[in-house]
Amino acid sequence: MRHGSIALFVPHLGCTHQCVFCDQKQISGISSPPSPQDVEAAVAAALSHADRPRELEIAFFGGSFTAVEEPYRLSLLGTAARLVAAHGLAGIRISTRPDCLPEKTIYQLQAYGVTMVELGVQSMDDGVLAQSGRGHTAADTLQAAGRLRDAGLPFGAQLMLGLPGSSWEKEWATAQAVAALHPACVRIYPLLVLKGTPLEALWRQGRYRPLTLAEAVRRTAELLNFFETRGIPVIRAGLHDGPELKNGVLAGPYHPAFRQKCEGLRVRMDILKKLAGHTACTVEVSPRRASDVVGHQKENVIHFQNLGLHVTIKVTDAVEGYRVIIKE
Repeated sequence: MRHGSIALFVPHLGCTHQCVFCDQKQISGISSPPSPQDVEAAVAAALSHADRPRELEIAFFGGSFTAVEEPYRLSLLGTAARLVAAHGLAGIRISTRPDCLPEKTIYQLQAYGVTMVELGVQSMDDGVLAQSGRGHTAADTLQAAGRLRDAGLPFGAQLMLGLPGSSWEKEWATAQAVAALHPACVRIYPLLVLKGTPLEALWRQGRYRPLTLAEAVRRTAELLNFFETRGIPVIRAGLHDGPELKNGVLAGPYHPAFRQKCEGLRVRMDILKKLAGHTACTVEVSPRRASDVVGHQKENVIHFQNLGLHVTIKVTDAVEGYRVIIKE
């Protein structure tokens, strides 16, 4: 079942470290922490236009949810648990740091009906984590994943591309290490330089070079293939677009349709591989995947034309995804 999130952001509360890239106010557009009353209001608003309430989950993102003061954390969880039971919602999702999950806290999460814990893994390279100011190690991620697995609590992994000191080789190794933990889902975030962060100073001093958009799209497309062929869904690629984020980005691979560009590149590479020396083909595609075949702003169509290839796109309900038919 695919869930929709009733998202509430708990910005910076509980964070014991200043990551070089982080400004959660700009990322989320939220500057003050939510109250139990805010949780009730968000759920009521979502239910007012929800067709399938049982597919909605309450999600606490941002900060380090399991590191906030316990009375506040439990007040949010208690309200969320009551609303889940009252309205038959899908569950409760939280995100937190890998080094903030002692066994006692995991038992509390279970007691309040939390159904998913997302870990801010970011990288499995200790050097990259240190340069990024994360304050935790790859071993912390392994321990957190093990505790969650032992408790039978599903977890997701959040990864970042283009961190200080990182490289494609380190990111590929991170993906392999994370896949070996069998997460329920993954999010991929290419690093952006935001106003007012320590990363801005490094960038202005010439000590940090962000990924280009083309680099980020290609790396993300590769990771989408890697995880999804292993049955691990990537539920987000790129930060959620919004005015706060758009106004705060100074440099880096920002694009409002980042995921679409990645999906388009995946399809383009697949079609070129299947052509394998041929110059013409027909691509039968379901309406749901048509934009991926065409590409963002017809990128794929233009790319094929520039290569002198004749690719005919036929939208049909006869296929679930897309099918490439070679013309001899």
